[in-house]
Amino acid sequence: MMALVACPTASIGATEHHDAHIGIDAFPELIADNVYFCGFTAESSFGAWSYLIVRPEAEGGNVLIDSPRYATQLVKRISALGGVRKMFLTHKDDVADHRRFAERFNCERIMHADDGAERLGIENVIEGDAPKQIDRDLVAIPVPGHTRGHTVLLYRNKFLFSGDHLAWSPNRNSLIAFRSACWYSWTEQTKSMQKLLDYDFEWVVPGHGRIHHDSAARMHEHLERCIDWMKMR
Repeated sequence: MMALVACPTASIGATEHHDAHIGIDAFPELIADNVYFCGFTAESSFGAWSYLIVRPEAEGGNVLIDSPRYATQLVKRISALGGVRKMFLTHKDDVADHRRFAERFNCERIMHADDGAERLGIENVIEGDAPKQIDRDLVAIPVPGHTRGHTVLLYRNKFLFSGDHLAWSPNRNSLIAFRSACWYSWTEQTKSMQKLLDYDFEWVVPGHGRIHHDSAARMHEHLERCIDWMKMR
C-alpha cells in the first residue's frame, strides 16, 4: 500500500480491495534518527524522493528537502510533526509543489541562483561555489554538474541529502552518479564530487537511486571509487 500511495502517476493498482489509509498513514516514514521519507512523490519532479528533518524550534525547526506532491493527507501529517520552517530545494528538477508548501507553512525556501531561484520566488538564494552554513547543523554545498545550480545539504555531518548528484548502486556496491542524466556538465560534476571528500557523512539520501548507510570512513572510500569511475567516463 505504501508503494501505491508513493507512486507519482498513480500507476500502481490492486486486484483486491485494500484500505488505502494504511499506506497513507505510513508517511512520512522514519528512516533514521529524526529523518523521514515523505512518500507522495510528484510526477512533475520525475518521481524524486523528498525528505523531512524533524527538529525542535530551538534547533531551527523542521526542514523539508525537495518537494513532495501536495497531498492533503501528507500535509496533515507534516503539520502534526511540527510543520515546515525551511524548505531546501536541491535543484530545479525537484521543486514540484514548493509554492503550495511555502504558502501553507510560511516557510523559507532555499535554493541556488544558478537553477533559477529568483524566478521561482525563493526567499534565501545561494550564490557562488562556496558552502553556506544555513544554521548550526545544516550546510549547503554547491555541486554543479547534474544542473548548473545543483546543491546538496549536509545535516549534522551525518546525513547527506544528495538530490540527483549522488546515490547508491546495489549492483555496483558503490556510490554512483548518473552519467546519462547529467544535464549541465559531467566534468563539473566530477569536480563537484571531489569537493565532497572534504566532508564526513554516514548516510547518502538521494532524490533518485538507493539510500545507503555506512561508516564515514567507508563512505569516503566509496566516494573515492565513484570519482575514479567518473573520470573514466
